[in-house]
Amino acid sequence: MVVMFTQLAWFVLVGCAAAATHWLIAVGCVTIWQQPPLLANLIGWLVAFLVSFGGHYRLTFRHQQNSLAVACGRFFLVSASGFMINELSYACLLHVTNIAYDLLLAVILVAIAVLTFILSRCWAFRHRVS
Repeated sequence: MVVMFTQLAWFVLVGCAAAATHWLIAVGCVTIWQQPPLLANLIGWLVAFLVSFGGHYRLTFRHQQNSLAVACGRFFLVSASGFMINELSYACLLHVTNIAYDLLLAVILVAIAVLTFILSRCWAFRHRVS
């Protein structure tokens, strides 16, 4: 139980750092470089992936025994799947609501976090059976 609580605490901290990175990069791309929100979202995710994987590999799931390459490949699939859900939801909601793009992105990032934790813990960073 202590391991799960510790992992969850690290996941929240790393996830907040990655989500903040994603959001700041995406909003910066829109406001500074006038990129469309969906492209900005992709750029934000790519940068945030580095923050997220590094933090989860070294902190959240540091006791896992997979190689860096295996863990990175698996986490990329988890993260990319979450991003696809994120991008599809974002595209749909941008067109059917009047919610500001930055607030909408923040809500979607929080919603995807739970799915990412479950898939990361149960598959991407799971312990290898000896």
